[in-house]
Amino acid sequence: MNTPATHTLATPAAATHSAAANAAAMAEILELDAEVLGAYLSELTTWLGELSDREPVRIVDLGSGTGTGAIALARRFPRAGVSAVDVSPQMLHRLSLKASGLGLADRVRGVQADLDQGWPALATSDLVWAAAALHHLADPDRVLSHVFDALRPGGLLAVTEMDFFPRFLPEDIGMGRPGLETRLHAALKGAPDAGWTDHLVRAGFTPEAERPFVIDLPAPLPDATARYAQVCLRKLRSHLDGQLPAEDLAALDAVTDDESPHSVLRRDDLTVRTTRTTWVGRRP
Repeated sequence: MNTPATHTLATPAAATHSAAANAAAMAEILELDAEVLGAYLSELTTWLGELSDREPVRIVDLGSGTGTGAIALARRFPRAGVSAVDVSPQMLHRLSLKASGLGLADRVRGVQADLDQGWPALATSDLVWAAAALHHLADPDRVLSHVFDALRPGGLLAVTEMDFFPRFLPEDIGMGRPGLETRLHAALKGAPDAGWTDHLVRAGFTPEAERPFVIDLPAPLPDATARYAQVCLRKLRSHLDGQLPAEDLAALDAVTDDESPHSVLRRDDLTVRTTRTTWVGRRP
């Protein structure tokens, strides 16, 4: 995913190590997300095919990460070449390995670019895909204007964002006060997101559709669910330190600890619930 540049007080060597560690951690989350939640992508890409005025042959995936979207698009549209754009060489390396392993190396190519710095050299496209990427940019409206210019008339832009962080835990986890995860999400929640329709209109797009994809996985859950829950809840913990009472922090530490009897790695009562919304704009 693209992320804006940040200042650091670390030495260059330490900063490089930290960036590599962060990239590895993000890559794991993306891979787990794909394994646990990826089934909805088939429904989403099929829907985009129905909205398209003709089958896409040139597709761009902005903020591609490790390639979940790029691979799904290549599978759904077998005549298409997919340019996967990301700022991270580590992410693009993983994408390249994945595409090669699936026999898609000739159709999925990585493009390293920082969209906050400028638009890469890409051919005119039929479909641009941006999943959980635009909110990372310093100036998404500027990037959307580049997307508009990069699409052919009639081409589509699909923007997908997560409505809320995935939920995993039962109301009563067996320790602390019931409702831990509800309180975590309440502490995390900021101002309501107004969505992306206005952004699309400002860039010149005609709004085509907006659709939520509700994800509520039944048992049996994918094998990676417990680890996915652990890394997601640990990520929440890193954002909420100092914002929760000590009792809740202790409970959160317990459910994310490898050895705790309350750990998500040992539970059989996990669920996976979230919603992702896609906004589609068409270039007139």
